[in-house]
Amino acid sequence: MGHPMRGATAITGLGITPMGRIFGKSANELAADAVREAIADSGLRKDEIDGLLINPGITGTTGGGIGLGLQNYLGLNNLRLLNHMNAAGSTAAQMVQYASLAIAAGMANHVVCVFADNPLTEGKSSGSSYGGASRMPSRPQGVAGLYQHAGFFGPNTSYALACSRHMELYGTTHDQLGAIAVAERAWAVMNPRAQMRDPMTLEMYHASRWIVEPLHLLDCCLVSNGAVAVIVSGADQAKDMKAPPVYVLGMGQGHPGDPLRSGSDWETETGAKIAAKTAFSMAGLGPRDMTQLQLYDCYTYTVLVTLEDYGFCAKGEGGPFVADGKLGPGGSLPTNTGGGELSGYYMWGMTPLSEAVIQGRGQGGERQQKNDAILCTGNGGILNYHGALILGPNRS
Repeated sequence: MGHPMRGATAITGLGITPMGRIFGKSANELAADAVREAIADSGLRKDEIDGLLINPGITGTTGGGIGLGLQNYLGLNNLRLLNHMNAAGSTAAQMVQYASLAIAAGMANHVVCVFADNPLTEGKSSGSSYGGASRMPSRPQGVAGLYQHAGFFGPNTSYALACSRHMELYGTTHDQLGAIAVAERAWAVMNPRAQMRDPMTLEMYHASRWIVEPLHLLDCCLVSNGAVAVIVSGADQAKDMKAPPVYVLGMGQGHPGDPLRSGSDWETETGAKIAAKTAFSMAGLGPRDMTQLQLYDCYTYTVLVTLEDYGFCAKGEGGPFVADGKLGPGGSLPTNTGGGELSGYYMWGMTPLSEAVIQGRGQGGERQQKNDAILCTGNGGILNYHGALILGPNRS
């Protein structure tokens, strides 16, 4: 007998705002645009929405961004489920999971999950929006001060160290990381919503400037203003709704922690290994059954280590595994078919989720791929938090 949560819920609405250097709208306004579009897409009335889960993005960590007041801003009354959630890039997957569990428990019928962020400021660089130095305390105390003294600022440095560790242990090369970036750009060329649609070669990847060695500019994700909303509904209701349902076949989380002591393998062993066991078991599927992947890709290295930890290749073999171009158009394992966060747009975990919904509906146009089983992941912190969804167009 299959798991009771397999196919119990579906994503029934999707709203995506314009992405990138979009100015003149607050995070609340962006969220409202995405939610309005998702409700229209689903065919529901606004008064049928009885749940709201909110993820604020980076602006939500600095005293701005969307919060619980979004309920009133949207004019949503008499909700049966409401929360403001932030597990970094894993939050989108987690919102769908909590919505699904609540619906299965009879606590809600139709739950909106929304992410909105506007870190970009007109006239300022993208880098300043997420800049590590600008977002750290001006006078850090204790151990925290040692990081700044050593020039250690923000996630770029941490991910560079993790990538360096993988390179040292397993011989991973820049050509192999570049193969990921090139593959995702090739998909973005076919995505009208993507921010970066000019073709990229491996030579262009190598020529891009260093951010923190061994990470080039083109190893790193974009920064975007925008919003994405999805609606999660019970499967019995989903089949009669306006949009083609995309069923939740499996889901899982993995949060390994980081003791900050020698012997910890946080750089090369991530929470994806824990989440994979739960999600694959619930779906009754395995890596070989996945027909496409929508992976969180804040850096090229994140894609590589995620592939290993989900069992698509052995630990340490991620570099050779991606080198033949199998992730790109025409490859045997289509991955991040909208361009991902590297070339599409950066809406935290909503980037892979939104593309998974588009693909699950068969609405990908020229980039549409076989969609029987789509692995969709979210990663947060410095490989600290992980969420997984397995989605597909068929409930059984």
